[in-house]
Amino acid sequence: MDKSDDKKALRQRLLQARMDLPDRLARAERLQRVMRIWLVGRPDVVIGAYWPIKGEFDPLPALHRWKEDGELLDEPQRRRIGLPVVDKQHRTLKFHAWYPGCPMEEDAYGIPKPRDTEVVVPTLLFVPCVGYGPGGFRLGYGGGFYDRTLAELSPRPFTAGLGYTNAFVPDLNPEPHDVPLDAILNDNGTVWPTR
Repeated sequence: MDKSDDKKALRQRLLQARMDLPDRLARAERLQRVMRIWLVGRPDVVIGAYWPIKGEFDPLPALHRWKEDGELLDEPQRRRIGLPVVDKQHRTLKFHAWYPGCPMEEDAYGIPKPRDTEVVVPTLLFVPCVGYGPGGFRLGYGGGFYDRTLAELSPRPFTAGLGYTNAFVPDLNPEPHDVPLDAILNDNGTVWPTR
């Protein structure tokens, strides 16, 4: 089995394990709390996230709360949340403003995306993790959208991976093109960086 077959098999095992978690809702509640606490004091006003699929953790309730908290603080710049929309030509992601109740439509992959909202540029980007390992490296779905997007965004946003504790892969070997995330959060707290 070559390296790509190994990674594909690992990805499938992790996805199935996530779907089979008997306590996924309890883990999600804990990660919501971890995320809300972690966001306190961050200077960001535009945060990019994702629409959860395949049993992923849903970051949107915590981000909506973060947005509402900013409005209560009467910040001069309104906090914004962006969700990814695939740029088919470049195979990258652009982030469009999202808010509860905004018009949505499915993209080519069947994932809901904001319809006809403005493009926003996040300074903090929450990234879903199928798996993650030492050094802040992430295993995604294999499409390379986040890698290409991060390579093009300037300035590069702070990146934070989100996943459950069972997604930790102690022997995850990054490939030469892999760039580590700046932080990883799971249902137990901050995993990376550990300091």
